[in-house]
Amino acid sequence: MMESVASRIPPFETFYVEHRDEVLGVLRKSLGGDRAEDAFQETFLRALRAYDRLSHGEHLRAWVLTIARNVALDVHRRTRPTGEMPELAHVDGLPAFVELGELTDGLPSTERAAVVLRYGYDLDYDRIAEALGSSPEAARQAASAGVRRLRTRTGRRAG
Repeated sequence: MMESVASRIPPFETFYVEHRDEVLGVLRKSLGGDRAEDAFQETFLRALRAYDRLSHGEHLRAWVLTIARNVALDVHRRTRPTGEMPELAHVDGLPAFVELGELTDGLPSTERAAVVLRYGYDLDYDRIAEALGSSPEAARQAASAGVRRLRTRTGRRAG
């Protein structure tokens, strides 16, 4: 069985060159200044550590931006005064996945990833399943369970 060109994983250097500018831009919008530079380095260090475990080269942009969002969230957590709850409006103008980062904080990792990929990147469940290494039905269930948890946490009901 032949591997499709789209699913091949490019060398890390190629991946880095293709995504570095966008990742740095997102981190600068989210963190600004020196914190963005440090977060940029941490993002690609995490990506490098996980790169050899990737099973295909699809959705690498979404993957690295999710890593960047998680690094930015870690920076915000470390620097946010205790008890302060950020509002989504505070990060207005940033991509949806950044806004979803704070909202989905605390969800189980699979549910969090499914919610972010579905509602932050507007991916269909087939693509989410590929990214999660699961079936489309499992991806749908993970996103649904994540949304239910969020509704419970925020006191909202399904309408």
